Amino acid sequence: MRITLVSAAAALALLSVSTSLYGQRADDQIDARSVALLEKGKAARAAGNLSDANGLIESALAVDPRNRQAYIVLAEIARAQGLPGKAIRFYREALTLEPNDLVALRGQGEAMVQKGAVERAKENLARVKTLCGDCADATRLAAAIAKGPPTTATAQVVPPPKPDEKKN
Repeated sequence: MRITLVSAAAALALLSVSTSLYGQRADDQIDARSVALLEKGKAARAAGNLSDANGLIESALAVDPRNRQAYIVLAEIARAQGLPGKAIRFYREALTLEPNDLVALRGQGEAMVQKGAVERAKENLARVKTLCGDCADATRLAAAIAKGPPTTATAQVVPPPKPDEKKN
């Protein structure tokens, strides 16, 4: 009697797990609507309309949040807008889905250099070199690191105006 109860519980547990695994989509099957919105967003970006591209690609992520390419394109848009912190966050989301994505690693490293985090960019370069050796992505990231962060114009100190001296 005890063996029957244990085996029935084990069979029920196995059935529950296998049913839930069967119902999930594979990671490489991105919703077609998400892919279509991503393509429209890429076209808008190519036309120079970054705000529309941003909206379309965010819609693509709302449809399917596993669309890694959408995160990468959003990061590229953020970099084009001069927002390296936002780009780093989008690249991180893409790397959460696929930790060995060379394009995301390189892009994140370039955005880190743009933000001034050169040491962290060197860590990305080491990872890229581990994955592909001296490939184009590694060469491009190494060049960005060698160039260094962009120089920013500093504000000039202007002395405050002197109070008018009244003549008596």
